[in-house]
Amino acid sequence: MATSSYPFDGQATTETDFSRLFRELQDSGVAGTATGLDLKVSADGSAMKVSVQPGFALVRGHAFLSTAIEALTIATADTAARTDRVVLRLNPTLNSITLAVLKGTPGGSAPALTQTDTDLYEISLGLIAVGASATNIALSAVTDDRSFLGTRVGTWTTATRPAHPRVGKLGLNRTTSKWEYWDGSAWTDLAPIVSWTSVTNKPATFPPSTHTHTVDYNDIVNKPGSFNPTWHQHWWDQLLGVPGEFPPSWHQHWWDQILGRPGQFPPTDHWHGQYLESWGTINRANGSDRPHSYTPAGGTWYAVWVDGNHNFCRNTSSIRFKENVRDIRINPADVLSLRPRVYDRKPTTDEDGKVTEGRKNEYGLIAEEVAQTLPEIVVHDEDGQIDSVRYDLLGVALLPVVQDQALRLAALEARIEELARDR
Repeated sequence: MATSSYPFDGQATTETDFSRLFRELQDSGVAGTATGLDLKVSADGSAMKVSVQPGFALVRGHAFLSTAIEALTIATADTAARTDRVVLRLNPTLNSITLAVLKGTPGGSAPALTQTDTDLYEISLGLIAVGASATNIALSAVTDDRSFLGTRVGTWTTATRPAHPRVGKLGLNRTTSKWEYWDGSAWTDLAPIVSWTSVTNKPATFPPSTHTHTVDYNDIVNKPGSFNPTWHQHWWDQLLGVPGEFPPSWHQHWWDQILGRPGQFPPTDHWHGQYLESWGTINRANGSDRPHSYTPAGGTWYAVWVDGNHNFCRNTSSIRFKENVRDIRINPADVLSLRPRVYDRKPTTDEDGKVTEGRKNEYGLIAEEVAQTLPEIVVHDEDGQIDSVRYDLLGVALLPVVQDQALRLAALEARIEELARDR
């Protein structure tokens, strides 16, 4: 007979028919939760045995019920460690589902499950690590290996995924804490985390294409009546009507810029009081031989560097001072691995042997530790030894971290909104 239908009144329906029907309604597994005790395997270290808690399970459409704790004997240990497996075994020929222990191969992995369509079919309940020459089974030697019943959306571990899933089978993987589905050839993450750094084949830059704007300026509301120029600069060759020469205003020259200077200066009568009196307002800049004032004048301020010759260098960022500009990829994890420290400066000794104690409880980074993950912001001295950290570049290195977190937050917010809409 090529076709059949069942079950109906007055019709003979076989065990095979019911098994085929019930397995379509529910997968094989334990009726319970992953944190429950239903059919859970355990040991107490008193002997070569394990215990299986009471519980209910379905195996290929057949039901198994245990109402008491069952004890199972583990075979004598070998001279090499092995892994045994506790299973529920369906035997259609004997019309039974029983608990059994599959002995592993010494030095090998756990024995495989037998899962046939019409004969024996086994599901795993637990793995038993049997030590070499062991005389008992401890609780820590037992690994929970149960799979569970549920709705058509299941739950499993990586090791207990459904053996024969259909395309679209969905479940929560407790090993990875991620929802996954069967795409026909592999288990695929249902909601992968996508960040800019994980996108492949993306362009390095986005030059704008030729385009126009159709909005008329007169149609724009709340626009300012005038546009006052902000502070800006012009190249000298862009200025019109410049004078041919400039009488010098008050200015300064470095000593090594003066030509024809004498080799030595015999001292004249002089005094130092004027300099001592003003010492409270003129000091050496830290790391430089050049004095500076605490009350600088002028409307423009610049950050400065001190070079190896103790000279000030203006820190500029305009594109007109730069060439060969290109992107740099900074791994956010490298920045987050930096360790803020508190430390004491070592004491120093001057030429007269006077010892000066170093500052205490300074906050900062250790340059050698920074060099392990962000060598780009570490400075080396003239001898090639690690000397300091470019703290002014630390903010630049933090930008990828902030951008990466912003992308993750945006993705999470979008996901939350999507879940809220689906409720």
